[in-house]
Amino acid sequence: FTDPILQGLIRQGLENNSDLQSAMLQVEAAQASFRAAQLAFLPSLNLAPQGGVSSFDGSKATWTYNVPVTASWEIDIFGRVLNSKRNAKAALMQSRAYQQAVRTQLIATIANGYYTLLMLDKQLAITEETALLWQQSVETMKAMKEAAMVNEAGVVQSEANYYMVLASISDLKNQIRETENALSLLLRQAPQKIERGKLEDQQLPTILHTGVPVQLLSNRPDVKAAEMALAGTYYNANEARAAFYPSISICGTYGWTNQAGNTIINPGKMIASAIGSLTQPLFYRGANIARLKIAKAQQAEAMLSFEQAILNAGADVSDALSLYQSAEDKRIQRVKQINSLEKSVEYTQELLTLGTSNTNYLEVLTAQQSLLNAQLSGISDEFQRLQAVVNLYHALGGGTK
Repeated sequence: FTDPILQGLIRQGLENNSDLQSAMLQVEAAQASFRAAQLAFLPSLNLAPQGGVSSFDGSKATWTYNVPVTASWEIDIFGRVLNSKRNAKAALMQSRAYQQAVRTQLIATIANGYYTLLMLDKQLAITEETALLWQQSVETMKAMKEAAMVNEAGVVQSEANYYMVLASISDLKNQIRETENALSLLLRQAPQKIERGKLEDQQLPTILHTGVPVQLLSNRPDVKAAEMALAGTYYNANEARAAFYPSISICGTYGWTNQAGNTIINPGKMIASAIGSLTQPLFYRGANIARLKIAKAQQAEAMLSFEQAILNAGADVSDALSLYQSAEDKRIQRVKQINSLEKSVEYTQELLTLGTSNTNYLEVLTAQQSLLNAQLSGISDEFQRLQAVVNLYHALGGGTK
């Protein structure tokens, strides 16, 4: 997108859009979950100081204390903690892909809205210019009626066409205002007039290669998100499988105490202990089997979604390229059509004015109406070319972060 005004609007949207900010917050939450999963490999440390005072049969009070630091570490032999970490990493990458998807969609929507405004501006200009010409045509018809060259029906018909064009101007102005309001919402600002350039000043690539490598399709955020979702289900299935095996933990205590059994020791002495434990699930085998089946089903479902995402990506690129080529072909033919209709309007007006043939006012009005429709269609064709480029940008996953 080379238009500097459009580039400024895109920057504003990336800074202010609420949907994109929400996606960024989701990435931050996923990053925090991933850091928590990484810390699961480290021992958990706890400081639990205790103290008390006791007196037996009125004797002197005795103070006792324990200042232990306890550590617990699970030995990840069967990969439960490892797969949990990998699952969290896949979720993080999936949230980043979602953020990129929102970003790409936002840029494409802003660009489409901007190009829509350029199209409507050009259509409004053509329609207003046509209204002036048709107003002159009405005056000409009235003069010709005075000269008995046309009847009242010709004057009334020309006036009706003129009023029809005036009504379409109101519709175009309303569409422009609605498009500006929609674009303002994307930019997270109050509805206002959007500064913009002209349709004819927009530059487009002259050649689009139809051979799109698979590597480009892999840049699509939805493909990345589907891939990471598939990876997450794989790690989740491994984690569910690890639940069938025992968990091995090592716990240790190190600290100071002045109480050893029934003996009070002052000052306190160091105390240390270590113990290992193995926990084998006995009564949760049915629940673990069900969990594993669910994880495998989710993995198969994620595989189908991943395959469908790749197919959708290829179809979107093909549609965008086809739209661009179709719009380009129509533009070439539309230019020829407009040239022919301009000559038709000129010739029929001259023949009617000179009264040298059987040309009547209906032929003039038909030629004028056909020319206006062709001019408006030509502007729509140019907009379709711009839209095809935007769609191709979106279909290939947008720009880099």
